[in-house]
Amino acid sequence: MKYKLLTPGPLTTTDTVKGEMLSDHCTWDDDYKKITREIRSRLLRLAGLTPDRYTVVLMQGSGTFGVESVFSSVIGATGKVLICSNGAYGDRMAEICKWNRIPFEQYREPCDRIPSAAKTAEILDGDPAITHVAVVHCETTTGILNDIQSVGAVAKARGKTFIVDAMSSFGCVEIPVEDWGIDFLISSANKCIQGVPGFSFIIARKEPLTAAKDTARSLSLNLFDQWRTMEKDGKWRFTSPTHAVLAFRKALDELDREGGIPARGRRYAENNRLLIEGMARLGMRTYIGPGHQSPVIATFLYPRDAGFRFDEMYRYIKGRGYVIYPGKLTRIDTFRIGSIGEIYPEDMKRVCGIMKDFLQTRKREEN
Repeated sequence: MKYKLLTPGPLTTTDTVKGEMLSDHCTWDDDYKKITREIRSRLLRLAGLTPDRYTVVLMQGSGTFGVESVFSSVIGATGKVLICSNGAYGDRMAEICKWNRIPFEQYREPCDRIPSAAKTAEILDGDPAITHVAVVHCETTTGILNDIQSVGAVAKARGKTFIVDAMSSFGCVEIPVEDWGIDFLISSANKCIQGVPGFSFIIARKEPLTAAKDTARSLSLNLFDQWRTMEKDGKWRFTSPTHAVLAFRKALDELDREGGIPARGRRYAENNRLLIEGMARLGMRTYIGPGHQSPVIATFLYPRDAGFRFDEMYRYIKGRGYVIYPGKLTRIDTFRIGSIGEIYPEDMKRVCGIMKDFLQTRKREEN
């Protein structure tokens, strides 16, 4: 059965993006290397940056590969990173540090609260060994949108390198990379640009990137070497996901035609608004309050009905054309519904209608 994904990625893509993957390319071919150069250049422009100070590196693998590439490549043996976290993906940064033996401190807030810039400043002032600060922009554990501008300001005021995981926000939320002092921004092909899985990309300030040419802990995830090879003629160091690359170029074309990040952000925000309002009419409450709710994904608390079962609801909704996400919180029962991808307001209205039918059907069966 064909269905739409209401998830934070992989997400529903257009038939035209999928159609690009019907062609095969050789990684050594000049035409293919030209496509790689084009994508890097377009991502830089999309971020509002110029090539004199910033660059783009494409990295095989999922978004986590991109995050690990940055951490393991740019934090040297004498470095230490402060991870400001409030969910599973901040915790994953800590796991990356453990595996790579990178000194770190984790400042953790509850999943429904954003990391505080004031607390970040306090930690930095108390530990001069910290050289880097890292934070997730949109924490899809809950759908909360963190204040990276304020955290970045205190990091840069103290001369720290600032790393942002913008996996689920880049492409739908405006991020003034240079103005907010971001040195490394990581995202993925299969998120808001609406490509398919296969690679991540890193928007990097050149100065800290080139300073890290001898610090990588990994061969395949060596960010500097990947960049240096791509700079020569567009060649990836090792076999690249050619079909995903072709699909991504088409996805960039379609983002441009939609009106760029502002237009896509408006569509996603409208999707998210209609979803939350529709679910509220059914008695479904969000875990995150409106002040920090992202337009990417919303987390809903289980209804108070003691007999509610997520798997039953999941199958009912999937049977009618949509796939939603289970919750990722460990102590609270929740589920999640995404609003990104090739999804439109009519989809949100439809899924709320399906949810209403499910709840009414279940109530009749109980009676």
